[in-house]
Amino acid sequence: MVSDNSSNSFSIALDQFAPVQTPPLPMTRREMLDRGWDSVDVVFVSGDAYVDHPAFAAGILCRLLEAHGFRVGVLAQPDWQSCEPWKEFGRPNLFFAISAGNMDSMINHYTASRKVRNDDAYSPGGRIGLRPDRATKPYCQRAREAYKGVPIIAGGVEASLRRLAHYDYWSDKVMRSILLDAKADLIAYGMGEDAIVEIAQRLAAGETVKDLRDARGVAYVCGAKEDPPSGDDVVTLPSYEDVKGDLTEFARATRLYHVETNPYNAKTLVQYHDRQAVVCNPPRLPVSQTDMDRYYDLPYTRRAHPSYKDRIPAFEVVKDSVTIMRGCFGGCTFCSITMHQGRTIQSRSKDSIIREVKGLSQDKDFKGVISDIGGPTANMYEMRCTRPEIEEKCRRLSCVHPTVCSLLGTDHAPLIDVMRESREVDGIKKVFVASGVRMDLAQRSPEYMQELTEHHVGGHLKVAPEHTDPKTLRMMKKPDIDDFAGFADAFKDASAKAGKKQYLVPYFITAHPGSSVESMIDLAIFLKQNGYRPDQVQDFIPAPMDIATCMYHTGLDPMSMKPVFVAKHLRDRKFQRALMQFFKPENYFLVRKALLNAGRSDLIGDGCDALIPAHPPKAAINARRQQANRSFRDGDHYHSAQQEKELSSGYRPGRSSARRRSRKRRPKS
Repeated sequence: MVSDNSSNSFSIALDQFAPVQTPPLPMTRREMLDRGWDSVDVVFVSGDAYVDHPAFAAGILCRLLEAHGFRVGVLAQPDWQSCEPWKEFGRPNLFFAISAGNMDSMINHYTASRKVRNDDAYSPGGRIGLRPDRATKPYCQRAREAYKGVPIIAGGVEASLRRLAHYDYWSDKVMRSILLDAKADLIAYGMGEDAIVEIAQRLAAGETVKDLRDARGVAYVCGAKEDPPSGDDVVTLPSYEDVKGDLTEFARATRLYHVETNPYNAKTLVQYHDRQAVVCNPPRLPVSQTDMDRYYDLPYTRRAHPSYKDRIPAFEVVKDSVTIMRGCFGGCTFCSITMHQGRTIQSRSKDSIIREVKGLSQDKDFKGVISDIGGPTANMYEMRCTRPEIEEKCRRLSCVHPTVCSLLGTDHAPLIDVMRESREVDGIKKVFVASGVRMDLAQRSPEYMQELTEHHVGGHLKVAPEHTDPKTLRMMKKPDIDDFAGFADAFKDASAKAGKKQYLVPYFITAHPGSSVESMIDLAIFLKQNGYRPDQVQDFIPAPMDIATCMYHTGLDPMSMKPVFVAKHLRDRKFQRALMQFFKPENYFLVRKALLNAGRSDLIGDGCDALIPAHPPKAAINARRQQANRSFRDGDHYHSAQQEKELSSGYRPGRSSARRRSRKRRPKS
């Protein structure tokens, strides 16, 4: 039976912990001993560099454990070739906490084309190769090898979104729950603050890791001789064997676990893998504002660990940002935020936010500019269902699609108040909004639009209409392109009223399920007609557990079970990407071929309506020649399904230390 404890049942009053800055937690045994510790309670293993900042999992979770009286050692990006690094702090008194980092390690390593990325934003100097592929597995295995009998708790985005049988884009196959391969005792899925404190407190009180199976927000494996939970509050999903062999069953399983995400009415999920059952308890309840304040009021140094000599790119982006909320009720099918942070918006109080802003203003290295004040979205702060009794029963996956729910509170007044007060703090020159603005909500508040354009935009505002094709937008659970047009007009008017000339930078996704070359041609025409020239292109990457990933794998919309077009061929994906940037000379020949294949030669010519000229410009010819030479010289490295055996053994294309296995030569005939 799952415990019905509220989100803060295992919290203690943190008011006694004054927010006086303290040194970062130890990363070495020497640092542990310098603190006067002879051991640690928890060893926190992370695939990211250790940054003592609330935007990083190791930062916020380790500080929270420290505030509750636990000793924590941080093992950041350890060498996974042996278990020796896992012995750095000695045997932990309570457990190993394992996280691949702020991102799924495969998305961190590879592009949508399965090419090795040139950098790792969460590593010092952006260096690649400091964490393994599917890092949760080897990290857990090394912990087990280092100290047998120590509980192993996996968490973070990678473990959370792979807790059940899932499609893995990089191997192009359905993989079983990561619990079975990683050999973790539990997965604490979703945001981990409450979970990690409850686990630490209960283990410290003498309970076993098996006793923790009643906690919300955890997943575990029942052995072949154990009986999994059953009853009216349990949903049995199609088994791993079923979803692996039947696309329809995979789609059905996806639908079942997505409708069981509301923490107020979600049921326990059970999925058999052969004779073992993976059990996923209901999500943890939303975090209270009081607890949110306590999390972010902890004494962070807001610095990378002093042992690092090189900058950490991801930290440079967020170091001067302020998080005001978490969660998202948008329900976009390609986004993992809802599955990880939850659909319920959890907001900090204005007082807590302003305390952080004041703290920033007093930092000697702070330049006076807050790079972002927001969260997963810019303008969902303090928005909740206005009828809690209905919210407890609701199973709708999006509060804003296909239309904004009439019960959703969309008042921007609390957010406007935070924005105004934050920029009035002494020492603050500018407060930018860099998080994505939910355009359908923003248009409901002219006052917010005016506040945003007049004070919080630095000339350009990034927004994400994602596509122009109505069918694709429905697959995404995004508003029609007319919504973007309405927002663009409102933004232009508000900017003019503020006496400013500012521009929107729209983001679009290529190769999303439902998107064809023909629909991308329509998008290219839209871009040209409106004078948009995207500098960056976001390629769709099928992340584990997302609804859009199910569409990509099965060709079915799991909610309706209707067929969906999917651009799986690499050539089609390249066409879509090139059409997004039809104006670039290096894309000329790809765009031309895509247009001819689609029967749209009318868009090739020298008229004002053409996308590309009739004859290739000299720059296009030179770009093609350079690309051919580069491909011949260096070769293109792709991570295909056939390379899975090499990847699982630790080989990663592009690493200077990589060595392919020698091939046996075929004997001469």
